[in-house]
Amino acid sequence: MDSPLISGAMKPRGCSIVFLNRRNQILLLLRDEKPGLPCAGMWDLPGGHVEADETPEQCIVREMDEEMGLTLCPPALFQVVAFDDRTEYVFWQPSDLDIHAIVLTEGQCLKWFDRDEACGTVLAFGFNQLVEAFFAAMA
Repeated sequence: MDSPLISGAMKPRGCSIVFLNRRNQILLLLRDEKPGLPCAGMWDLPGGHVEADETPEQCIVREMDEEMGLTLCPPALFQVVAFDDRTEYVFWQPSDLDIHAIVLTEGQCLKWFDRDEACGTVLAFGFNQLVEAFFAAMA
């Protein structure tokens, strides 16, 4: 794993999750259109920022509870990615969530994307390369 140290300071840490259904589709979240929100109105992997007192595993469980009302057991770690602005912990879990039954507290909506749809969409926070690597690993 790459060191998150830059000039003696820790890079911010984020976590995200790839839910993969039986149709080999991943779940993406359409971000809100709020002024000043980074990547507003873009499709994104569900997730959030790791707080100082938690592990990435605790973070993804907390974020999915807060944002989607989901109770997760800690999912499997897929990859740790050192982006220029952060270290991202990417988890994954097989799931056939009924997205119409989920009440979001953040984001506009959820949608299942197949590989072509996901890779043909500009994703928030530079996630395109990560999503392509995920689909390649699952092939």
